[in-house]
Amino acid sequence: MDNAVSAGSGITTVVGRLALGITLLAFGLGYTDVIDGVSAADAVSIAQYVGGVALFVAGLLAFRDRDAGAGTAFTALGALWFTWAVSADNQVSANAAGLFLLLFALVALTLTVAGGDALGQAAYGLFFVSLLLLSIAFFAENDGLTKVGGWVAVGAGVVAWYAATAALAHWPTALPGRAAGRGVTATG
Repeated sequence: MDNAVSAGSGITTVVGRLALGITLLAFGLGYTDVIDGVSAADAVSIAQYVGGVALFVAGLLAFRDRDAGAGTAFTALGALWFTWAVSADNQVSANAAGLFLLLFALVALTLTVAGGDALGQAAYGLFFVSLLLLSIAFFAENDGLTKVGGWVAVGAGVVAWYAATAALAHWPTALPGRAAGRGVTATG
């Protein structure tokens, strides 16, 4: 396998994004009720081992590679996914679950505004919106909003998965710049 991946995306980042993508897809699809008999609770094993352990290890490896952005993102998200998974069997109120998701959303918001590449920001931004919607849905006990939040999580998972695949396959990871209009000249 070619060890060189596209600029700004080391192999640790690719692995982290794959782990995040898989976890978000399982988590989101569980809340959509699109697959009969599959719920968010069924994503617990994936969240614990792929989203929790694998992401956390990818974060530690990113720190070792001096990639503070990916290291922070993956260790924080790994710890949060692991916490969500191991506490899944606990009986908590809808408000307590909503509060956990809201706090989780704030981490995703921080990762979104912290910068990085466009696909990473898009994945974290969609993840933030998903968690915010799910948090509100838990507070309001609104099943329709829960499904919408699940679909947004699926979208975030698709973006994270694409970002990892694009880095490995050398696909485009940014939209091409818009051409200047008539009468506009570039300086430089």
